[in-house]
Amino acid sequence: MLNYRHLYYFWMVAKEGGFARAADRLEMAVQTISAQVRDLEKTLGHQLLKPSGRGVALTEAGLATYARADEIFQLGQRIADEVHEAASSRAARLSVGLSDGISKLAAHALLEPVLATPHLRLVCHEGDFDELLSELALHQLDVVLAAQAAPRNPNQRLTSERIARSMVQWYGPASLVRKQARDRFPQSLQDLPILLPTVHSPLRSSLDNWFQDLGVKPRVVGEFEDSALLAVFAARGFGVFPVSQLGAQDVGLVRGLRLLGDCPDVSEDVYAIWSRRGQHHPLVRQMVAAAHQAGTV
Repeated sequence: MLNYRHLYYFWMVAKEGGFARAADRLEMAVQTISAQVRDLEKTLGHQLLKPSGRGVALTEAGLATYARADEIFQLGQRIADEVHEAASSRAARLSVGLSDGISKLAAHALLEPVLATPHLRLVCHEGDFDELLSELALHQLDVVLAAQAAPRNPNQRLTSERIARSMVQWYGPASLVRKQARDRFPQSLQDLPILLPTVHSPLRSSLDNWFQDLGVKPRVVGEFEDSALLAVFAARGFGVFPVSQLGAQDVGLVRGLRLLGDCPDVSEDVYAIWSRRGQHHPLVRQMVAAAHQAGTV
């Protein structure tokens, strides 16, 4: 087991370039520091320092050890500052898990009512649905936004509530969204390059079924997990893409996109999932209440 006190003394000797200077800095006896460094060398099984003039120099093993020690103690020096900031500030922290497959544009729209909270510290994690639920159950997250409800599991005690159901719309660059394409929508999708969410998204299966019902065979030129990235590629002329009407509120942030047509037969659902602890979080309650008030459910 590595003794971090020994590692700290070695780090100081390496930084100061000698035992005497490190002893002065630490206000300790040279013999004490020397003994601690020798103990570290015995633990690691390698010589870390060698004589060099009036001081010491690092061996190859010492260089590797010093690099890691420097990372460790640089981080350690930040702990006091961060603890003080956390204890003294009025920061409102909200940790949100965004499941793979959910439209990030829609997620931003749902989170928007809490973004003006004074001193807000918003932490967003993206990941696999099951992994996020595990983190939620362990209270590492306050809420998860996903395209599906949490499965019933008495061990996790999670609550799911649908907070959005939004019609899908199609957007694309001006070079592709011309009057003829709009007039012939949705059949015009047969003739346009299509960008779609990946198969991880429940929206993808709904779109595939919709294409089949229309008898349209789409020419898919790109698949993306991130709806915001999908919009960027579309704006660059790569193709047209679907986005929920809720997420389309942010499409304007990407210049050059135009509405191709509405797709009322396909919608995207978003669920908020929380644990018992999360149900008392004021920002989670505010987000859910705002979704109901806006009529997005």
